[in-house]
Amino acid sequence: MIPAISASTVYSILGNNNSLVPMAIKDVANSLGLTAGSYITGDKLEGKDRFLDEFGTQAIWLFGIPVYKKFMDYTMYKALKIDPKFDVRNLSNKRSKILEKTIEYADESIKDSIKAASKNPKYTKSLAMTKFVVSTALTIASYAGLTKYRHYRTRKDAEKEILAEVAAEKKNKDSFIYTAPSSKAFNDIKLKKQPSFTGSIQDFMYNPVKNLMILDGAITAERLAESRNKQELFGYTIKEGSVWLFMYFASKPIQKFLENAAEKNKKKPASIDLDARVIESLELKEAFENGKLSASSKKVLSLKTQEEMLDFIHNNPDDFVVKMAKKSDILPVLKKSTQADNVDYRKFIDFDEFRGVAEKLTKLQDKFEEFKTTDLKDKTLDAFLKNVKKLKRKSILKNMGACIGALGILAPAIMIAFRKFDKDNNAFQVKEDLKKELAAKGKI
Repeated sequence: MIPAISASTVYSILGNNNSLVPMAIKDVANSLGLTAGSYITGDKLEGKDRFLDEFGTQAIWLFGIPVYKKFMDYTMYKALKIDPKFDVRNLSNKRSKILEKTIEYADESIKDSIKAASKNPKYTKSLAMTKFVVSTALTIASYAGLTKYRHYRTRKDAEKEILAEVAAEKKNKDSFIYTAPSSKAFNDIKLKKQPSFTGSIQDFMYNPVKNLMILDGAITAERLAESRNKQELFGYTIKEGSVWLFMYFASKPIQKFLENAAEKNKKKPASIDLDARVIESLELKEAFENGKLSASSKKVLSLKTQEEMLDFIHNNPDDFVVKMAKKSDILPVLKKSTQADNVDYRKFIDFDEFRGVAEKLTKLQDKFEEFKTTDLKDKTLDAFLKNVKKLKRKSILKNMGACIGALGILAPAIMIAFRKFDKDNNAFQVKEDLKKELAAKGKI
């Protein structure tokens, strides 16, 4: 029996910029839109070519790196007896004292694995880097293989169609005269540099969305360099430009804009930057009423160092901020633990994000105080939280809707418009170029 998924979990996943689910939804919309556009502007052959390109790439894009990483976990990591779940960012010199404490605080089920991984930091870091580089390289190679196969398959299908068309015309005793439009394949492009990324390489190693950014950089370069003609080059320029904009960069600014709009609303003040699972939790209302929200937030905000925060997390597993940080996956937890502190200390804990939970809860409480001074008839906590929940859901749906609309409708529409308004660019150029080539060879 499949367990039911709560609405808060769905909205949390959709609103999480580090989750692959919203990325997959956006990419499916983009792939469907572009495939449909190819059928509209071209013919079945172009549609088939686009379908294989979009959905084949999507499978490699989403599952390539995770599958290769998992394979290396079961082979290389298992053979070398290093826990693949250990995050090498914990080996930073700045976190040496924290690492010592995590070993002390860790559940018995993971204590030995942390010790083993931290025994030789350079070795463990090199192992993690090897896993990252190899899994990424194999995924890029898989995509390159798909591209070669797609070009080969489409060429064969196009040649078969052309010969069948010529045979049909000859059978009807019609003279076949073909003059192909002039076209030059995009073969001279030189991409000397891969897209550059800011930030620590280790952040990319452990962030699935940033993994995809590196992979997308290679895919974009490959697509532009391997474009078979100007028509395909232009299409990929629109496609890749829209993907980079609305898949990676637009989502956060859109969400921030919607959150700021909620905060500046004088009629119904609200704050919606907390995780959806926190906003929709029953514990939130209880913490407002019994004062735990205020007391817990103040205590966390009074902590000055990461060591103090780590001590607090370990010694106060039932603290409200600690529980909400676990609920929103800021504090990773073990599914099975023999102690009250069920934090998975193999994973990397971002103490700024942990502190951010307290800051956001304080902001939410301040907005409730503003809410009580408005002209609304119902100024109760229930009314306030209901409005916050409603705004949070709307903001996530609006954000997803804007990105899906841009990727699934706007980008394909631009490509269709350019094809329809340019009479010389209407036909599937790969097939047209092949016709010219076959005619030059005397095959038709």
